[in-house]
Amino acid sequence: MKQLTKAEEDIMHILWDLGEGNVAAILDELPEPKPAYNTVSTIVRILESKDFVDYRKEGRGHIYFPKVKKTEYSNQSINKLVDGYFQGSFKSMVSFFMKKNDISLQELESVLEEINKTEKP
Repeated sequence: MKQLTKAEEDIMHILWDLGEGNVAAILDELPEPKPAYNTVSTIVRILESKDFVDYRKEGRGHIYFPKVKKTEYSNQSINKLVDGYFQGSFKSMVSFFMKKNDISLQELESVLEEINKTEKP
């Protein structure tokens, strides 16, 4: 799966939230200052060429929808982060964030509870 730019990710988050929409609907969801309509349209077409987005014709326009699930992209992005910066070690990543962000013992216990929930059948 290809990596997305920040602008492409922003558009994908909107499409994941909306489920589907035309360029105008996507533009409405973007914060101020809003980019030009043609800019958003170009980014959507790039996402289509990267196989993240598809469309169906509706009237004279297109309704765009995500082809890639948010969880799929999130998993791939996290794995790339862990592989690229922490030599594939999730433990090293958690340790890094604990040291740099002053994670409390209570927060760490909460993370461990979540991990234990996912490990049980």
